[in-house]
Amino acid sequence: MTATYTFDVFSSLDGFGGAGGNWTGYWGKQGPELLDHRLALYAEEQRMVMGANTYRAFAEMLAASTEDSDVRDAWVTRMRSLPATVVSTTLEGPLDWPDAKVVSGDAVDVVARLKEESEVPLRSHGSLSMNRALMAAGLVDRVQVTLFPVITGRNGLAPVFQGAADFDLELIESRTLDGRIQELVYRPTLHV
Repeated sequence: MTATYTFDVFSSLDGFGGAGGNWTGYWGKQGPELLDHRLALYAEEQRMVMGANTYRAFAEMLAASTEDSDVRDAWVTRMRSLPATVVSTTLEGPLDWPDAKVVSGDAVDVVARLKEESEVPLRSHGSLSMNRALMAAGLVDRVQVTLFPVITGRNGLAPVFQGAADFDLELIESRTLDGRIQELVYRPTLHV
């Protein structure tokens, strides 16, 4: 039996994973329902998988944050406590992450092996280019998009699916959080 792999990503309506300018974390749209739901998602036993750039971004944000910042929301603290695999050809351990290990190699090979060996589900939050490659290889079982009600046309950063292959998506779950944020969970299939 293989472990389920979920690509978990935040997005603006126009497909950006973040924004510059005067946008704040969560584009300033988070509420208690979203934060409680995120904590419940990460309360489940699972292994985090991330690329080197996402690991560096999280480590930098957490190091620069305070106890009161969005970066240290309870779900992020919980995510950081989960076992993690960082796929990288440039990083070397030890990492500034409690239970993380660096695995060198091609992400497709590493994740294929993890899916076969892991006794718990796998989840990746962010790691856009890595997850686009994993989707193209058929290794992503679920794409979980948390869609924030903003358009960041001028200040959008990190286009989530730029350069991705074409996929058909089967909607398997959906919910509205705080009356304005959509969470959509899809099963992707490579479009041929």
